[in-house]
Amino acid sequence: METVHDPFIFEKPLLEGIIRKRKNRFIMIVEMEGILHDSHCPATGSIGDIVFRDIACLVSKSDDVKRKTQFTIEAISLDLPAEEHKSWIGINQNAANRYVEHFLKNGQLLNMVSNGETVLREKKLGNSKLDFLVDNTYIEVKTPLTQLQVEMKEHVELKKSSEFNSFERFIKHIGELSGSLTENARAILLVCLIYQNSGFKVGMAGKHSNYIMQSVQDSVQRGVEIWQTDFKITPTEVSLTGYYNITAQFLNGEIISRKS
Repeated sequence: METVHDPFIFEKPLLEGIIRKRKNRFIMIVEMEGILHDSHCPATGSIGDIVFRDIACLVSKSDDVKRKTQFTIEAISLDLPAEEHKSWIGINQNAANRYVEHFLKNGQLLNMVSNGETVLREKKLGNSKLDFLVDNTYIEVKTPLTQLQVEMKEHVELKKSSEFNSFERFIKHIGELSGSLTENARAILLVCLIYQNSGFKVGMAGKHSNYIMQSVQDSVQRGVEIWQTDFKITPTEVSLTGYYNITAQFLNGEIISRKS
């Protein structure tokens, strides 16, 4: 793996606050320096079945005076808000593409794609519009948050878990991709985790699990590759800590990747 270390640096350091409540799908109430702010939540679905009450967070501040919400929540922590050194979980799925583009262009993903000199955004393949085209390789980035492969601390309140239906949409998409591949093209589904983990396993429990598994295997057999990237987010930067080809695990029905 490459030894280049060139992190994605935030233009302005992220600010730390405490999420007091999730107001709705799009808004969380964040307290900073004793003041409550309606803050944009970029992940509109469930995030690890967490009840957002007194959860530490990192937010970015917008200079756009026309925005209704001045702050955007970029990451959360399951450590106690009073802890000085926290581990962070990135939840801005849109920002994940900016991170991936940075590491493609600076050559830190050379085992997955070429040198990244011709990185194009939002290119069509069949009926789908994919996040990137690097030479002959199409890349679609997915940042799963419904299930988090992290330790849930005792103080974190959880709600009843729901079936992981977002992965079914994931499978539908790779089916479309595999049917559109040409002889010289590659298609990669990139599972992007913006937190530190010792292994990632996609939840397959549910009434559609057999169908999902078969769909994954069919797409892989038709040429779709599945890779994983691990990022670490801090108030100042996002760094790439590892990336892995996990296609074989999907094909074998394991759907699990582990750091080697």
